[in-house]
Amino acid sequence: MFNAQYFRTFITLVETGSFTRTARRLAMTQPGVSQHIRKLEQYLGKPLLDRQGRRFVLTEAGRRAYDYALKLFADHEQFRHSLDDDSLDSGECRIASPGSVGLRLYPYVLGQQQMQPGLTVSYCFAFNQEIVADVLAGRHDLGIITEAVRHPELDCEPWHQESLCLVVPADFLGASLADLMGLGFISHSEGSSHAGTVLRQNFPDEFRSMSHFRRQGFTNEVSMVLDAVARGLGFSVVSRLVLETSPWQRQVKELTLPQPVYETLHLVTRRGMRIPRRYGRLLEGFREQRRLERFGHGEVIEPMSG
Repeated sequence: MFNAQYFRTFITLVETGSFTRTARRLAMTQPGVSQHIRKLEQYLGKPLLDRQGRRFVLTEAGRRAYDYALKLFADHEQFRHSLDDDSLDSGECRIASPGSVGLRLYPYVLGQQQMQPGLTVSYCFAFNQEIVADVLAGRHDLGIITEAVRHPELDCEPWHQESLCLVVPADFLGASLADLMGLGFISHSEGSSHAGTVLRQNFPDEFRSMSHFRRQGFTNEVSMVLDAVARGLGFSVVSRLVLETSPWQRQVKELTLPQPVYETLHLVTRRGMRIPRRYGRLLEGFREQRRLERFGHGEVIEPMSG
């Protein structure tokens, strides 16, 4: 019969190299230690020790059993901590977001995992609809989406705002709506919606519809859209998170506009589910980091509840 205590005794024996020291550390008798090892060998059907008088060396089965035992207890501790909703520094975090958010959030979460080895991160990049479906199915505990959703089995609340940036090729000299129409538009999964919002608020007397713009291309991978802009193929509108992480930052520029426009990110969870505190610390830590970065760059910070 499987007995975890036998494995615990075996680990201690390997670490101490002595039946006497093992007995002392575990508050057992030396015959009791020998009995645990003998019963473990019987359970596994293999000798674990090659005994040489008072000394011993591990057999091949012993080395494999020791590695397994270490993993067994490490997994046990991780599982035990994952059940503690009040733990800030241990347990699994299952998060999904669009790429536009994950380009900055995922590296931040990994940094927190480095500082808190008890954390385990499962992060999925997906589109809004996929995120909502996966949260409903229980594949993620927390989803971050760029558009609010209403569903009887979900809670959805605003969390964070990022500015939308109208991005043009670095050598583009225009500034008017006509200039942008002449340049053409590079779209992505949320490109037309973002662009329409930005242009409507900054050119209210001239802008009518994105259908009036020559469409120069489309990609469903928002992190790649600035490659097309850098090549002079058109302009696009992306979250500042995308612009800041783009390898084409130096080949494009943000067009200065009089009216800033923000994208609101929403948190989505299954209705009534109590999210462990570790999620809250990750989310607040990221939001504070973004606030400090934006303040350092002189960006006006819009108040955000929650």
